[in-house]
Amino acid sequence: MENGALSGITVIDLTRVLAGPYCSMMLADMGADVIKVEVPGKGDDSRSHYPQINGESAYYMNLNRNKRSMTLNLKSEEGKAILRGLVKKADVILENYRPGVMEKLGLGYEDLKKINPGIIYGCVSGFGHYGPYSQRPGYDIIGQAMGGLMSTTGWPGGDPTRSGTAMSDVMGGISLAVGVLSAYINKQRTGEGQLVDVALVDSIVSSLEIINQIYLVTGRIPSRIGNRYEASYPYDSFRTKDGMLVIGAGNDKLFHLLCELMGQPALEEDPRFLTNITRVEHHAALKPIIEDWLAGYDTETAVQMILDAGVPAGPIYNIDQVTRDPHIAGAREMFVEIEHPVAGKLKITGNQIKLSETPVHYERPAPLLGQHTTEILKEFLGLDETAVRELAEKKVL
Repeated sequence: MENGALSGITVIDLTRVLAGPYCSMMLADMGADVIKVEVPGKGDDSRSHYPQINGESAYYMNLNRNKRSMTLNLKSEEGKAILRGLVKKADVILENYRPGVMEKLGLGYEDLKKINPGIIYGCVSGFGHYGPYSQRPGYDIIGQAMGGLMSTTGWPGGDPTRSGTAMSDVMGGISLAVGVLSAYINKQRTGEGQLVDVALVDSIVSSLEIINQIYLVTGRIPSRIGNRYEASYPYDSFRTKDGMLVIGAGNDKLFHLLCELMGQPALEEDPRFLTNITRVEHHAALKPIIEDWLAGYDTETAVQMILDAGVPAGPIYNIDQVTRDPHIAGAREMFVEIEHPVAGKLKITGNQIKLSETPVHYERPAPLLGQHTTEILKEFLGLDETAVRELAEKKVL
């Protein structure tokens, strides 16, 4: 992408499945040339993930748009030599192998910075590259479990619950993107690259913000509280005549406006609801009062009334409603259509970052396995088709 914010940056992407590909997807959407290096004959594990369209994984196609794919056997000496050749001309390399794997191959950060002192080596793993758990395997559900998210997700009395999506992978991917871009900016000043080490569990711990602080400050272990927020109230989900909505009255002014709308100004003088702190403490008494009022209205009407009064509120959408919303799907373009050579036309999830001068583009559908191998080897290493064919015959590619 010639006019992208990250145009001119070359990323060698060895990552698979979600956290690493999410990071490289963001970089590719913003213009970086992302070269996805995959295992010959198999490719990224997510190529076999559900759901499939004409034998192509929608999971893979969403996370790997705007990238080029080449295959490379990193267990062969020729494959390692090719990767080193790519690294010489690259700005960033990304990997999400278990710590130590790349070092055993002679392709760790200390090895590659000898070839390219400015290389930014981004790695994401379950527990990071140092510490007593560094050699443990890491998946999203483990990050959610050990980072504390599952213990605080769900309803009182229920079991710890995994978030509906892979939040530790997504948070890990975003964290890696931020770290890599920070290292790249530093490289512009110093000329030196560095190692960016991101752990899934660390990313979840960081995301828990107020949950951690409650324990650190008060000694109370936060538990599962449903949709309520620990820091303010009413900030929760509430039942209406025909469904549910959420209200985010996060300060005294907003609570005042809500009370006026409900026709119950006396609530503001009730000692239980006088301040945000007391409302949090007496949330169980306040919620049924709000729900008794909402019982007279359908969700759509209630949301509009509350918004018109100046109080944040919204319906609880299912995914079908999200994809049809005129703001989210329409104006904000959070679902975009692409044409894939095998799967045909399909919609993928758009990029959440909106740049005024260098907007993201979706110029390439996710690549077929090894689709750009010859192109990349010609471009970066000057190999001709005969040399590429010989490497393929040796199963290097």
